[in-house]
Amino acid sequence: MKISDLKRNLKEATKEDLIKDIVDLFNKNPFVREFYSMKFCNDSSLSILIKHKDIIENEFFPKRGHGKCRLSVAKKAITEFKKLSEDKKSIADLMIFYVEMGVQFTDNYGDIDEPFYLSMESMYGRALKFIVDNNLIDDFNVRCLKIVNDTKDMGWGFHDQLYETYYSHINK
Repeated sequence: MKISDLKRNLKEATKEDLIKDIVDLFNKNPFVREFYSMKFCNDSSLSILIKHKDIIENEFFPKRGHGKCRLSVAKKAITEFKKLSEDKKSIADLMIFYVEMGVQFTDNYGDIDEPFYLSMESMYGRALKFIVDNNLIDDFNVRCLKIVNDTKDMGWGFHDQLYETYYSHINK
């Protein structure tokens, strides 16, 4: 079905039918539930941010056992949150949190592989660009610099890349 077909069908539906359909979606789909919770309930935005942080943290440091370190699962939490929230500060927080968890994981377990570091570097660069573009430097500068400082003894040129990324974005 195309968007134009959907719009035509929605225009033909009664208000009651539309409400019923949305309630059904709300009950059956967790993403829809979070979407409407973020849209209509200011109190829920923090709990949804925490939920997505928990997903990321669980990939690196689960409450039981060892982290699976599935970067795709952690990145998906960020992507889904971006679809739910327009709060730039929360989005930046989640992006930086991903890198912080990766740095902490490396610090705890030693050198990881190159794709891991490339993922961290990429997210760090996107986060810094997002932070600068949305005038959030004052809110995140300390955390971003701490990431660089915490990687001084890590391998694969990881620290050097983060250092270069930080200073190319922050000290323009």
